[in-house]
Amino acid sequence: MIQNTKEGNVINVLLVDDEKGYLNVLSNRLSRRSIIATKAFSGTEAIQILRKNDFDVVVLDLKMEDMNGIEVLKVIKKMVPELPVILLTGHGSQEAAREGISLGAFDYLTKPCELVDLMDKIKQAHQGRLETPKGSHIKW
Repeated sequence: MIQNTKEGNVINVLLVDDEKGYLNVLSNRLSRRSIIATKAFSGTEAIQILRKNDFDVVVLDLKMEDMNGIEVLKVIKKMVPELPVILLTGHGSQEAAREGISLGAFDYLTKPCELVDLMDKIKQAHQGRLETPKGSHIKW
């Protein structure tokens, strides 16, 4: 479970996945653990949401219908370079996940992942962002 650094401090996460059932369950589970989870059911929707809102971490599925996760990652890194992105990949897609790391993703997990592992990655990414000075946030 994430321990907050300050009382009342929560982590704002953008969850991006076109599997609605999975995303709804994940969002519910995270919301019970001091995480505000905003859901995007496509890469396009994620980019639209990111234009209007600030997040601490993005959890991004690599395989989606409209845009793949690598395409979305590239856009996110142009919009908000310091925003940590955790990639979720299916079995056999580790090569794409490694490509994502080379493009600036924070890390990746293989789907389905254990909630405790995802929570640990979110916590690490958030902590790293707190320790890194913020750059300019480009709103397209």
